[in-house]
Amino acid sequence: MPGVVGTDVTDAVGTEDTRLIVVRGNSASGKSSVAARLRETFGRNLAIVGQDNLRRTVLREHDRPGAANIGLIDLTARYALENGFHVVLEGILYADRYGTMLQELVRAHRGVSRCYYLDVPFAETVLRHATKHDAAYLRQVTEEHLRDWYRERDLLPGALETVIDAAATLDDTVQRILRESGLDGVLPIDR
Repeated sequence: MPGVVGTDVTDAVGTEDTRLIVVRGNSASGKSSVAARLRETFGRNLAIVGQDNLRRTVLREHDRPGAANIGLIDLTARYALENGFHVVLEGILYADRYGTMLQELVRAHRGVSRCYYLDVPFAETVLRHATKHDAAYLRQVTEEHLRDWYRERDLLPGALETVIDAAATLDDTVQRILRESGLDGVLPIDR
């Protein structure tokens, strides 16, 4: 089954009850919207570990191979899982830069792990980008940037991910992830 990997107890993280959900895709594919809607639908006790937040805001770092944000993303997800939070890890997370970290995190997680790739064609990426509400971001990030960042079907090796295409609605995607991860049968903890 895509997205489910066994663990090695020497570096195991989380519990059998925690859920790790990885949502990857190109810019403007809907990753942040999916993560936000998952939390809104599920409730408390679900941590969102966002690549953009940790890389751009916390570290103010460029996305380069071997950059510090890769380790920070891993540590943040592991910390949340170890403290009993379910985790949605979302970002572009290029396979060649983040793939090893993601594979090791999924392998180490004791609970259910599910990985998804939002597969949105470039033309749709441009249309979705134009609907963002942050005017400053829209002025800063142009279609040329989107073209430079775009990687068609940048999948992780080993058939780790379930591909969700652009025809899937936000609600359909969220309900699918809740169902396949088992979060639809877990009660949130009011922390």
